Amino acid sequence: MADLVAYIIRKLLLAIPVIILATLIVFLMLYLTPGDPVDALAPPHSTQQTRDAIREKWGLNDPPWVQYGTFLWRLVHGDLGTSIGFGTRDMPVSTLLSQRLTNTLILMGIGLGISYSLGIPLGVFAALRQNKLADRSIMVFTLVTYAMPSFWLGLLLLLLFAVYLDWLPLQGTTGGFRNIILPAMTLGLGNAALTTRMMRSSMLEVIRNDYITQLRSRGISERDVILKHGLKNAILPVITVIGLDIGWFVGGAVVVETVFSWPGIGLLMTNGILNTDFPVVRGCTIVLAFFVIAGNLMADILYAYVDPRVRLG
Repeated sequence: MADLVAYIIRKLLLAIPVIILATLIVFLMLYLTPGDPVDALAPPHSTQQTRDAIREKWGLNDPPWVQYGTFLWRLVHGDLGTSIGFGTRDMPVSTLLSQRLTNTLILMGIGLGISYSLGIPLGVFAALRQNKLADRSIMVFTLVTYAMPSFWLGLLLLLLFAVYLDWLPLQGTTGGFRNIILPAMTLGLGNAALTTRMMRSSMLEVIRNDYITQLRSRGISERDVILKHGLKNAILPVITVIGLDIGWFVGGAVVVETVFSWPGIGLLMTNGILNTDFPVVRGCTIVLAFFVIAGNLMADILYAYVDPRVRLG
């Protein structure tokens, strides 16, 4: 256990420069964006004197390294700036994010649940019926689902379940629990396809090992061989890509929340882009980047917990 704790501490320390690099990339990405932020801050037909005063107030006359230092200092103290967009002007970005964060976490959590609850069993089932009709059907389904963009899959699900069948609401702001079903399905199905293919490949490799043959020769039931011995080893590669899955869901959440009007960080970021609300876009991007970093860190820790060779290496 001591080696696991040391491994976790080492990974946490390594995450610090990654976080700093992420904030730098976010800052430069918006700093180098064409256009003048004063255009969004200044009233229509404002004088040059007013524009200069706004530029001075927001520190836009400072060199970029000074602006980044100020931004980083405020970020450390939890200050993500103030919104300048229509309808949210002068509201703290941290307040806007806190209002939307729960909705995004719920959507991602249910999407992950759908992804793994479908992907792992389907992958095992396909591996046990390799090259048969069931296996080929699952592989075709996963190929089509994985290749389909999130927005297109979401629109198809909307058309089927909300328009033709009228079972579920069109938008993510009405309908109680029913409103999250379609966004979560859209977010989870694409990743479930990747999980299925990875689980199938890993299970095929495991069941060909000699120890599986020895277990079967001892008279152990096929169910116990697969579930108690094969699945434990086959699922390791799936655990290693949890961090990548978090990245998938972070990127997908922006698209899915926009398609379904789900009131999360992704929709807030889209509205910020449309309103040229740079503080909101920057705050949303940083939070989503933290999700990706935390997901990769969690994957490293889980893999080290399951396989002690990782933390001893």
